Amino acid sequence: MDCFSMASTSLYRFIASTKLLHCIFWHCITAQEDTLAIVNYSDKIIIKANLDTKTDFYSYENRQLNNRISIQPNNRYRLFLSLDYEFIGFSVGFVPKFLGANSDENLKGESSFTDYKFRFFLGRWVQAISYSKISGYYVSNTGDFIPSWNEGTDPYIQFNDLATQQFGMSTSYVFNPDFSYRNIVYQNEWQRISSGSLVGSLIYDYNIFDLNETSPVNREKFFNVRIAPAYYYTFVFHDNWFVSANLSPSLGLRFSKAESGIGNPISTERNTYLTRRLEGGLNLGYSSKRIIYGININFSADWYNEDKVSITENDQFYGLLYFGYRFDSPQVIEKVFNSITKGE
Repeated sequence: MDCFSMASTSLYRFIASTKLLHCIFWHCITAQEDTLAIVNYSDKIIIKANLDTKTDFYSYENRQLNNRISIQPNNRYRLFLSLDYEFIGFSVGFVPKFLGANSDENLKGESSFTDYKFRFFLGRWVQAISYSKISGYYVSNTGDFIPSWNEGTDPYIQFNDLATQQFGMSTSYVFNPDFSYRNIVYQNEWQRISSGSLVGSLIYDYNIFDLNETSPVNREKFFNVRIAPAYYYTFVFHDNWFVSANLSPSLGLRFSKAESGIGNPISTERNTYLTRRLEGGLNLGYSSKRIIYGININFSADWYNEDKVSITENDQFYGLLYFGYRFDSPQVIEKVFNSITKGE
């Protein structure tokens, strides 16, 4: 075989394999058609608002000294606005000041919260990317440290410059093709037959806790990775209504780097911790072709042992309300997505 024939054959194989990979990849995105169990609404533009009462509460306990410190931001409500279309979604979260989200700022200080999330739907795979930042915390058990402190009158101990940042990602896979995970979490599908499924997730995030002081430095950076198998079940009734419950235990590792001290160089301490988490929830929702709304009750418990006598916890119990509407997408947007996914 001459060089020209060999080059032509190699080029043909390359083009064929490229087309095959293209078809496989875009098939994962575009193969989201209605089935007997699931109605897909990814061709609609879905605008939704979530309002929840979740707070980032942290507790550190030294059992040997029998003391505990608990800190949290001064946020009563968080509002998320989201938009989903086809295989991609985006949401932004913030503290809605018009609802009086910060309570007793003169006693607890002022806190801020921002959150951005992107999500991609690839068949039964869901990939999420997020960034969040919270600034301003207060010590909720101030009375344990100041005996003369009076609740409702005296200000709490505050860490106004304490800021936490998180860069997060998660990859989830739904094992049962007749179960809609997206009906519960994102509402861009409708589960019309009762069903359940195991949903496996790999969750990984990079975090920074910083007091934002030039001197002394007090900062912790850590990377979390955990495997979270969850079981979901959705019971459908009265055509458009459903009740769903889920439970998820998980194990993970935290790789920590703590920086502290005055001047240069500063002290650095590295540790690895085994983390444990249990979370679950109950969801009552309504879905029609246009309107979606519902209420969630959720809980989570997250903890790890820093040493034999010290434990750090993050326990939460909170509610969530959501309301959304599905719009027909304009033709210009359909053409853009068709050109991307189908090459039309």
